[in-house]
Amino acid sequence: MASLDRVKVLVLGDSGVGKSSLVHLLCQNQVLGNPSWTVGCSVDVRVQDYKEGTPEEKTYYIELWDVGGSVGSASSVKSTRAVFYNSVNGIILVHDLTNKKSSQNLYRWSLEALNKDSSPTGVIVSNGDYDREQFAENPVPLLLIGTKFDQIPENKRNEVLTRTAFLSEDFNAEEINLHISFPFSLQMTGFTDRKRFNFKSLHYD
Repeated sequence: MASLDRVKVLVLGDSGVGKSSLVHLLCQNQVLGNPSWTVGCSVDVRVQDYKEGTPEEKTYYIELWDVGGSVGSASSVKSTRAVFYNSVNGIILVHDLTNKKSSQNLYRWSLEALNKDSSPTGVIVSNGDYDREQFAENPVPLLLIGTKFDQIPENKRNEVLTRTAFLSEDFNAEEINLHISFPFSLQMTGFTDRKRFNFKSLHYD
C-alpha cells in the first residue's frame, strides 16, 4: 500500500459548541452519544480519498486535533495549547449559532492559533476592532462551521446568517452551518464557493 499524505487540521472554538461531536461524526460516521469536556487535545483520524474516481485522486490521512479549553484561559494554559499549533495544514473554527459570544471568540481563537495574538488574555477581539488584513495573506485554509442552526427561531435565522457571512469574509473562510435533527441526520446550509478548504468531498454515510 502506498504511503498516505498526512494532513493536520485544528478544530477550535469555545467549550460546548460541538467540536468533539463534529470530529466524532466525521471520523467515526456515528453520533457521539454522550460527549464530555475535552481536556488538552483529542486527536481522531480519517482516511479521505480526494477527487475519488478521477485521474487526480489522492488518499490523505487526516488528523483532526480537537483542542479543548476556554478562550479566556490564563496565559499558562494558552502557552500549553501552543504546542498543538505547529505544522498545521488547516483550521476548522466551530461556533454555536445560538451563542453570539462563541462567534465573537473565534477572532481570538484564530489569532492565537496563527501566533498573532497580541491582545491581553481574556479580551474579546470582535469585528469592531479586528484587522481583516491579518488574514489576507494567511496560507492556512480556514473553514467556519456553525452548529445548532435548527435551534434558531425562524424569524432570527436571516440575522444570524448575515452575521456568519461577515465572519467568513473576515477570515477569508468557507462557511458551513449545521443542524442535527432526529434521527441525527447531518444537514448543511450556506456552503460558499471558495475552494481553499475542499470539504465538499466528505461523505457521512
